Amino acid sequence: MMQSLHFLSPGRFEWREVAAPVLAADTDAIVRPLAVARCDLDLYIATGVVPFTGPFAFGHESVGEVVAAGDAAGVVPGQRVVVPFQLSCGTCDACRRGLTGSCESFPPLANYGLGGAPRHDYGGALADLMHVRHADHMLVKLPAGVDPVAAASACDNIADGWRGVAPQLAERPGGTVLVIGGLAQSVGLYAAGAAVALGAGRVLYLDDDADRRARAGAMGAEAAAFTGREPKEMFDIVVEAAGFSAALAFAVRSAGRNGIVTSVAIHLTPTTPIPLREAYYKGLTLVSARVDSRAHLPGVLDCLACGRLHPEHVTHRVAGFADAADAMADPGPKIVFRRDG
Repeated sequence: MMQSLHFLSPGRFEWREVAAPVLAADTDAIVRPLAVARCDLDLYIATGVVPFTGPFAFGHESVGEVVAAGDAAGVVPGQRVVVPFQLSCGTCDACRRGLTGSCESFPPLANYGLGGAPRHDYGGALADLMHVRHADHMLVKLPAGVDPVAAASACDNIADGWRGVAPQLAERPGGTVLVIGGLAQSVGLYAAGAAVALGAGRVLYLDDDADRRARAGAMGAEAAAFTGREPKEMFDIVVEAAGFSAALAFAVRSAGRNGIVTSVAIHLTPTTPIPLREAYYKGLTLVSARVDSRAHLPGVLDCLACGRLHPEHVTHRVAGFADAADAMADPGPKIVFRRDG
């Protein structure tokens, strides 16, 4: 048996004793989480902003240590690894196209730490152990010298910010980047930090929150308050992490001709107005989708290993696993829970 943190309902968490995982295939691995970050969505589940039905195992951003592995798992006990939050096989058509968030071998939205009816509960990262299927594909080795605490969010929120700027800057080296921060608070900050790390010509971060503006500035971005007024300049690449319709409209209006706008926030209203006529005449590409975590992880970890990306500026608190239940509703941008011992 082992301990696993479960979400029950907004504001209510409980450590439960559950069966410990065992290897079921030669491509399986068992991982002991060392550092688990609170995803932006976790905060809103914990506070009831986004409704989820409990109980289910919680936590899905993690770095861990392999404790057992099948003969074909591609890892060995003792290795430190990043565990993608979305389950994927690596061999289906979707995975081969890099769409690892839509793996055809699992039901839709198959994730760690985000279960609850009608979703299957695959276990959570805030636990003694995690069962990783298709470990030969899933697990990505943590580069030497990278702190598990710094990389704890790499498998989701850092990758989410990364995908909004990295592929775009690869096509447009030195392009200008605008990030509108807000609801997806750490994702927007990671996007700004990644754009700086990747050599964007200019990175402007807009947010009505002074603390997040300061964190963006610490990562090398220009930072200013978001006013929502008519934009005065155009950008090649725009990331909308605010999560409200006025910000998305501003993102479209701020994109230059043939620009790329990526919305990384969950817009919680049933419909969201978008100035599509303007997008049409500008020739914009508008992306709204979940991140394909596994596909972006190698690039994220390479950037972390080179020391250009600084997620520590986003983390506002490091706590122990035992504090997770009480700390989950802390409103700051990023908490990392570190295993003691």
